[in-house]
Amino acid sequence: MPRGIDHIVHAVHDLDKAAAFYRGLGFTVGGRNRHPRDWGTQNRIIQTPDTFIELLAIDDASGIAPAASHYFSFGAFNRDFLKSQEGLSMLVLKGRGAPDAAEFRAKGIGDFALYDFEREGRGLDGTTLRFAFTLALAVDPHAPDVGFFTCQHRHPPENFWNPQLQKHANGTTATAGVVLVAADPERHRVFLEAFADAEASRGDDGFSMVTPRGSIEMLTPAAFTGRYGVAAPDTAHGARLAAIRFTVADASLLQDVPELAGIAGIYEKNTAIVGADDAFGAVMVFEPGR
Repeated sequence: MPRGIDHIVHAVHDLDKAAAFYRGLGFTVGGRNRHPRDWGTQNRIIQTPDTFIELLAIDDASGIAPAASHYFSFGAFNRDFLKSQEGLSMLVLKGRGAPDAAEFRAKGIGDFALYDFEREGRGLDGTTLRFAFTLALAVDPHAPDVGFFTCQHRHPPENFWNPQLQKHANGTTATAGVVLVAADPERHRVFLEAFADAEASRGDDGFSMVTPRGSIEMLTPAAFTGRYGVAAPDTAHGARLAAIRFTVADASLLQDVPELAGIAGIYEKNTAIVGADDAFGAVMVFEPGR
């Protein structure tokens, strides 16, 4: 069965500024959380039902564990990503833990130890909650600027998924999907089909996959710009994670979304688009619900 999108990591230099930007766009943004010291990162969460955006920044780089054979360093990857850019650094799918790691190993897309970790967070009422996760890593060697893993939530879902955090003033009701770009999309199709456990539908300018939680698309830079009217990220070093697509229940709200943050948006066929220069290296697409 295809793996749905669990979350997308949006790596930024200044967590507070990025959180203020998301709030300005009409999103409800969760409180600050800190990861284990060997990651050296901190985050804030923007939830939609069963999917979330993880705003991520480096907190303390002094303890970040280096990458090693069979060990993927989450902190080192995002630290190195942020040395040259901000933007969408990682695509994370719904996980099952050990079975995913075994499957990735058998398919030749990942030979890494499982990573288990726990952290504390706070509910909207200030209550301290414990969260536990198991990560299974995969790697596309032709996409060194994109991290791929699955995430298994090991505590009761209500500890993490909060309906109150999923109510947004901009009318967003779901994460519709993500868009990657590559000079040669076909070079990445076999990997993404194995990672998502889904069959791609191929077109002239790339391919797409439907998952239980949002679509995964891969386009050429020209096709991406032609569709959304904004520049694609630089693909000189391989595929990049370029855009997040959101579903907005009330189409009449779409043109108000960028103005909420005091920026100019692009409107095409009732879709609002915020470019990477405004959105900390990410392209954000707001589409009417269907």
